[in-house]
Amino acid sequence: MAKDKNEVRYDADGARRVMRGKDYATDFGGQLALGLMGNIVGQLTYFYTDKVGLAVGSVGIVMAIAKVLDAFTDVIFGNVIDHSKGGNRKYYQWMLRMAIPAAVIMVMMFTVPIQAGQTPALIYALITNVLLTAVIYTMIATPFSAVMVVRTNSQSERGSMGIFRAVGNYGAGMIIAIATIPVTNMLGGTQSAWIKYGVILGAAVLLLFLICYNNGRKAVFASDIGDEIHEEAAEEEEVVPFKEAIVMLFHNKYWVIVLLFNLITNITNTIAGSGGTYYCKWIFGNDALVGLIGAAGMLATVIGFAVSKPIIAKLGVTRTIYAGTLGAAIAAGIRCFVPTNFVLFIVTSLLGSFIQIPLMCLYGVLLAMAVDYNEWKYDKTLVATSSGAIGFGSKVGGGAGSLLLSLFLVLGSYDATLAEATTSMRYSIYGFSNYLPVVINLLMFFIFTRFDLEKKLPAMRQEVAERKAARQK
Repeated sequence: MAKDKNEVRYDADGARRVMRGKDYATDFGGQLALGLMGNIVGQLTYFYTDKVGLAVGSVGIVMAIAKVLDAFTDVIFGNVIDHSKGGNRKYYQWMLRMAIPAAVIMVMMFTVPIQAGQTPALIYALITNVLLTAVIYTMIATPFSAVMVVRTNSQSERGSMGIFRAVGNYGAGMIIAIATIPVTNMLGGTQSAWIKYGVILGAAVLLLFLICYNNGRKAVFASDIGDEIHEEAAEEEEVVPFKEAIVMLFHNKYWVIVLLFNLITNITNTIAGSGGTYYCKWIFGNDALVGLIGAAGMLATVIGFAVSKPIIAKLGVTRTIYAGTLGAAIAAGIRCFVPTNFVLFIVTSLLGSFIQIPLMCLYGVLLAMAVDYNEWKYDKTLVATSSGAIGFGSKVGGGAGSLLLSLFLVLGSYDATLAEATTSMRYSIYGFSNYLPVVINLLMFFIFTRFDLEKKLPAMRQEVAERKAARQK
């Protein structure tokens, strides 16, 4: 017997369910496209230094400037969205507007005019980086992050959306890590090969965004349906001036922690994605091995996502993060003592990735919790502005990761023209691949010892519901 599409469904907390299978699938596709745009940034340092011939130090400066310019565009644009009209569907409109520019910029990233000289090439690299991250990515990712908060009132569905988005983002990272070097080498290994690779990525990004938008424009939001537990009419929230909204957010310690969480995890992901190529080329003698390592990681990835939901349900949000950060620090710490063993490198890399996969499923859940706290503390949700935490972390974390990578290479006197790595080059690679992840994950563990919202939230939600009920009398 066919399942009734109009069947009314509720989760264990009594919240109305609105998501269907195709909603999760297209939401996954939208995040996959964003992930391709975000993760390609992690490959640019290698492309600029080893394929185009830009100076390592100059590349680091370009990445730093791009991220300084990019730093607050997410929260600025989020505030613009919060000021705009159009109900919940306004969040999907930006995906349609930016789909073609997103595809174009994926190609332009690789058309660096090195024949014109170092300075013009560096200026071009800076401009295309800013367009990719500060403009186009921001205009899609910020409203798309907000969708998770307004799409459904069900924490269960938000958690499932978080898992699908984590799979999409991580899957994009895996695609970039596994395919980039083998595919570009197969196409000739030159700058021209990377441009062709950009065309492939651009076409994929365009198609995924259009499919996601088409489903989103017809989507049913929680505010569209009367709920048996609490009926809410879709209404525009009172406009909050940008300066006031920013002050509110930075006085919400949980939003700040979510911001740092996204920033730090994306630093480690970027360094792991791009740094693996350097490790394989100079420590193990073959950069194509990065594809083999990435392919082996698919098994750990599939298992990790399969068990993420029961792990989070068993441990809760906070303890899941504790386990992930400490586990990743231990895995990286083991490599510090045996850095040249290929098998150990693969095993510890896979274990570190597996342990941290549940953390990737929590981006949206943590954001929704911070938004709920906004509503309790300020009587304002600031949905789109708050959602800037995810875009900010993804982009600035990726840029900071690239900058740290460049800094380690400069300190190690990196020279791409050598046939064999010098001692200083080897230790610089050990530094960003092994030592830095230990420090970063321990730092994130310490930061999350201040996150006590999980226990407080049920009482806060009850208080907010009582306030709303009192206003309606």
